[in-house]
Amino acid sequence: MMPPPLELVCPAGTPAALRAAVAAGADAIYCGFDNATNARNFPGLNFSVDEMRTAIAYAHGQNVKVLIAINTYPQAGQVDLWRQAVDRAAELRADAVIIADIGLLDYAATRHPALRRHLSVQASASNAESINFFARAYDVKRVVLPRVLTIAEIAALNAQIDVETEVFVFGGLCVMAEGRCSLSSYITGQSPNMNGVCSPACAVKFERRGDEMMSRLGDYTIDIFPPDTPAGYPTICKGRFLVRGEPQYLFEEPTSLNAMGILAHLQKAGVRALKIEGRQRGKAYIAEVVGGFRRAVDALGQGQSATAGSLLHLTEGGRTTGGAYHKAWR
Repeated sequence: MMPPPLELVCPAGTPAALRAAVAAGADAIYCGFDNATNARNFPGLNFSVDEMRTAIAYAHGQNVKVLIAINTYPQAGQVDLWRQAVDRAAELRADAVIIADIGLLDYAATRHPALRRHLSVQASASNAESINFFARAYDVKRVVLPRVLTIAEIAALNAQIDVETEVFVFGGLCVMAEGRCSLSSYITGQSPNMNGVCSPACAVKFERRGDEMMSRLGDYTIDIFPPDTPAGYPTICKGRFLVRGEPQYLFEEPTSLNAMGILAHLQKAGVRALKIEGRQRGKAYIAEVVGGFRRAVDALGQGQSATAGSLLHLTEGGRTTGGAYHKAWR
């Protein structure tokens, strides 16, 4: 029996990016409202209610789904904004909401039972017990898996659950267990999980030191780049630190995930959907990456394969990794 075709889930941080993703062959678009309810809460990104209404109508006219990310955690006593986002998603006929917070899942399931619910990667559910709980308690239909599992682990997990799984295949690689990282909040006071911002732009600075370029977050230097080397965005997990007197990438080097070459293995492991990271990217980037993966998924459906190198020029630092899919450190 042939597995179902892989669904290509693509990012959109703006209406223009959404249209670019649709034109490039996305099966589904994920996006968020322009407030703290989504984990890419940056100035100039995301959708007003009116923009979201227009975007959903446009996408549905092209037979493309829209999934609304409401994937941050409400702060105590301030849940109204998050509940309103769920209400708006239902009113606008979104195809699903992507939620991390257990209380918000309960609200969505109780108030809008017909609204399809996906479990966000920010919930950090990576074992059968937790996923089956969310499916049983809140009728979650899909889980976005954290980027910490090998292909063999994903296959074993899929054998124990009756929930669709979605995995990341391209873009910025978060090396922490999503939903559990508070690193940047120690410097900036803003949490990725509560405020939707990891290394917020207001805290980012680039300063020259002679011929070198320093990337800084708040009052801290995250990395120093030699001349003619692209300076990466300062996130602590990809910073370079002095370890025993030597500068080293302590957690992870600036590099991008690219799983294009292993799509057949992911499909065989039972994965249902492929997620491209990049709601902070422009429409040209979105068009090229989505188009590349559209061709790869279509080739897979015809028994062909794709190589992982075709999008190398769009990756962080010009390098790629298979991430945890091939991890050997255990």
